[in-house]
Amino acid sequence: MGRKIGGIGIGCDVGDAASAEAAFATARAAHGGARVLVNCAGIGVAGRIVGRDGPMKLDAYERVIRVNLIGTFNMLRLAAAEMGALEPFEDGERGVIINTASVAGYEGQVGQAAYASSKAGVIGLTIQAARELARSGVRVMTIAPGLIQTPMFNGLPDDVRDSLAASVPFPARLGRPDEYAALALHIMGNRFLNGETIRLDGALRMAPR
Repeated sequence: MGRKIGGIGIGCDVGDAASAEAAFATARAAHGGARVLVNCAGIGVAGRIVGRDGPMKLDAYERVIRVNLIGTFNMLRLAAAEMGALEPFEDGERGVIINTASVAGYEGQVGQAAYASSKAGVIGLTIQAARELARSGVRVMTIAPGLIQTPMFNGLPDDVRDSLAASVPFPARLGRPDEYAALALHIMGNRFLNGETIRLDGALRMAPR
């Protein structure tokens, strides 16, 4: 797909300022200033706040926050600065930023303290950033996926994957990456969408466990 649209791949540590700045510079040299940012880098580390071996290791929590929340903010701040210097389109829009949260940001399960709080932070950032960046003509939206069939799910046993799929009210299956992509494309084209988090989850509400 990258070859079809003239895309390039750039290695980047989203939680590191210098790495992200270098990635933006490389992309800008190839394609000009950014008009769209889709923030979807994320990691998860399972672990109870207090487990059998004692309290969760703080560095494990910090690593998830660094990638999922600080990384989201890092890329957002750089994209917003770049977009704000571009010529406006219709309605004065200069760009759109789409972040990725998770239903875990609303209904974090046992053992998801780091992941849930990182995604709740992304949700909380959405309206704040949309309000602050409105003067620059930059929209900010967030997608909160439920159970999406990513490579992480491919390594699970069939019965576990089937059980997870059956927990989705309708349609009773895992979401597909192309459904995330379709929503992101709609957000890009619909200029009246701003400052909101959209759940993409088939009406799923996560149980405690």
